[in-house]
Amino acid sequence: MIPLVRLPGREIERLAGDALPSDHAHQVLAEHYIDRAIGRVEGRPWRVLDLGCGSGSSVDFFRARDPAVEWIGLDIAESPEARSRTRTDASFATFDGISIPFEQASFDLVYCKQVLEHVHRPRPLLAEVRRVLAPGGFMAGSTSQLEPFHSYSTWNYTPWFLRVLLQEAGLSMIELRPGIDGLTLIGGRMAPAGALHDRVWARWWGGQSPLNRLIDLYGRALRLDARSLNATKLLFCGQFAFLAQRAS
Repeated sequence: MIPLVRLPGREIERLAGDALPSDHAHQVLAEHYIDRAIGRVEGRPWRVLDLGCGSGSSVDFFRARDPAVEWIGLDIAESPEARSRTRTDASFATFDGISIPFEQASFDLVYCKQVLEHVHRPRPLLAEVRRVLAPGGFMAGSTSQLEPFHSYSTWNYTPWFLRVLLQEAGLSMIELRPGIDGLTLIGGRMAPAGALHDRVWARWWGGQSPLNRLIDLYGRALRLDARSLNATKLLFCGQFAFLAQRAS
């Protein structure tokens, strides 16, 4: 018989509701939603806006999934990553960080990887995301929770508060999934930079990072299901992935 214990992720499990997946509790990156071709409509090119596109590298992932994708990268002109961009084989635009310069219902998917923590005014920006999404369209990506300061980051989010902001903008949270754990991100920041650092820490992004592995063992001992494991990992994650949708 399993002893009674206080499960640390129980509050997130309650607040996240149906947004906590029950299929698995693996650590994921924002590219998880590209692999799933979220928002793609059969019979026409995938219409994608990469919000905060930086170097524009995501276009390669989208083209691998749909060679005919109509991908547009959008970023503020002052972004360090955008300033260092060298590629010229895709469409790029700049904006003021709030007003998205495209007509309403222009996109099937707004992709936003590790950008929201840099946004100064998320509420009006998310309202703009809803405006440019087609009815039934999706917003997918990832953001920071317990990640140290980086590249002019402004703040971090909890999964619950991001859900609140999305709901205020008229977007429904569909899914929340844990990313790399916070302790590993902190450890990576403290470790000396160099080739050894890159080899050691790079492997934790796409796989299961150390604390997430421990949580898996913890869940196995207590026979937790995937929802409870996801909730526990979300409690301690440095980054998390999300999927939201505009109503049809």
